[in-house]
Amino acid sequence: MERIVLNDLEAVMAIAKRGTFRGAAIDMGVSTTALSHAISKLEAGLGVRLFNRTTRSVSLSDAGRLFVDQVGPSLQSIHDGLEVVRSQRETPSGTIRINAAPFAAREVISPLVFEYLRRFPDMHVDLVTEGRLVDIVAEGFDLGVRVSGLIPSDMIAVPLGRVQQYAIVASPDYFKDRKKPKVPPDLLNHKCIRVRLPDGSVFRWRFEKDGEAVQIDVNGPITLDEASLARAAVLEGIGVGCFMERDVLADIEAGHLVRVLDDWTLPFSELCLYYPGRRNLSAGHKAFVALARELGRGAASNKPTVSPIAL
Repeated sequence: MERIVLNDLEAVMAIAKRGTFRGAAIDMGVSTTALSHAISKLEAGLGVRLFNRTTRSVSLSDAGRLFVDQVGPSLQSIHDGLEVVRSQRETPSGTIRINAAPFAAREVISPLVFEYLRRFPDMHVDLVTEGRLVDIVAEGFDLGVRVSGLIPSDMIAVPLGRVQQYAIVASPDYFKDRKKPKVPPDLLNHKCIRVRLPDGSVFRWRFEKDGEAVQIDVNGPITLDEASLARAAVLEGIGVGCFMERDVLADIEAGHLVRVLDDWTLPFSELCLYYPGRRNLSAGHKAFVALARELGRGAASNKPTVSPIAL
């Protein structure tokens, strides 16, 4: 049997986590063909099949499940050991993996991530965006970015000073022959762009004024699950949309969109970076957290009053 290399072990774990060769190949930065060849070679060397493969699906075999259970913890220990060694370097290098909600990534990409890469050119940031809230430890991420109300209690949270706020908008053409809503229930008389959340439910629009909280289950001609598509629909005059303020602020300032109900859309939970309280953090990890704290302190003096409404 040929010598098994670390990449082969990582390939098995990546496929087991992602459930597809294509997804694992993307994560590992290799082609699907190369990954499939590596697994076939490993299986031949072990004399057992690790995956049951059809044209439509991939699943672990009994031997594969045993492999993941036995090798997985050891592989993690190896990575932890390597990170301990890397942490001794004066100059951060290597890769940190970050999971963030799409809007959260847009919020921090320029003030935090780009600045980090400028300061530490030997670092690589692998930023994954997804709407669902994931277990960053189980999914192999070093850090996460979410609104404070969604962060698990066993994580260390670093406030980023980026308080969030919704904006209710429509195109000028949409309001040409319609009255603008004055209070949230008026939206029930308008065509609205509905948004489907990662768990399959439809987002209910949330408002607050003078201590009164209101949620509206809007109606409309289309339901979407991606903010850029919803923005395109609103710009085309299809209906009224609800967005994170910073995602449409440029459109509002340019006159492409008209904002309504702004007195009902108060700031709510701020964004936080979070991570597990592990020992021996890598130099790159420590540097990223330090920069995040610096960013948070810089924004704290301009922080608006926070409403109790949470995502």
